Amino acid sequence: MVATMTDLKVERAAKTLRTLTLDKLREAIVSLRFRPGERLVERDLCAQLGVSRTVVREVLRHLETEGYVETSGHRGPVVAKSTPEDARQIYELRALLEGLAARACAEQATPEIVRKLEAALDAIRAGYAQQSPARVLAATNDFYNALFEGAGRTVALTIVQSLYSRINHLRALTIATPGRGEAGPPQMRKIIEAIKARDGEAAAKACADHIAQASALAQAALREEAGDAVARR
Repeated sequence: MVATMTDLKVERAAKTLRTLTLDKLREAIVSLRFRPGERLVERDLCAQLGVSRTVVREVLRHLETEGYVETSGHRGPVVAKSTPEDARQIYELRALLEGLAARACAEQATPEIVRKLEAALDAIRAGYAQQSPARVLAATNDFYNALFEGAGRTVALTIVQSLYSRINHLRALTIATPGRGEAGPPQMRKIIEAIKARDGEAAAKACADHIAQASALAQAALREEAGDAVARR
């Protein structure tokens, strides 16, 4: 009997235990349940996650490749951390790439692009209202993905995605800043309004202003973290 194309269809399997563990631990790091620089002790993680040491080791190795975990000889796996200077450079790069994307997005805006951006912003507001940093973070990523895709800047998006572990850590810091839920969404609304108006210059400026404020918050939070770490020694 000749096989048909339907015979080749791959059935979707449920997430494996390793994948579920990876998602849980990544989310715990991004949401700052495990702080930057904190040791990730395998025995404790096994108890907290309810999985074997083999799974935990595999997940830690994977998170190291993503940049969420660092391994030092004497301390073992720790949550990766950024310095204020790291943050400054990352936001500088974001300002350049996202500003160009915002400009291009405005110049070729369509109702579908605007709809995606507004849906992401609504989800960000809902995340803040629900006091769910993880939802705010996911929706923020959706917003910028839509911005780059709407601009047709796929290469720039790939560059930004390669830094997602560091960017998400910094975003988690700024999301946790008091008053960010009131200040951040209106700034992002300005980006959308400029895109709707097909005003590339205004879209780029709104994007730059939003990133500049986020950069200042992230650098301040990192300096505070560093000070706390010194005080605990």
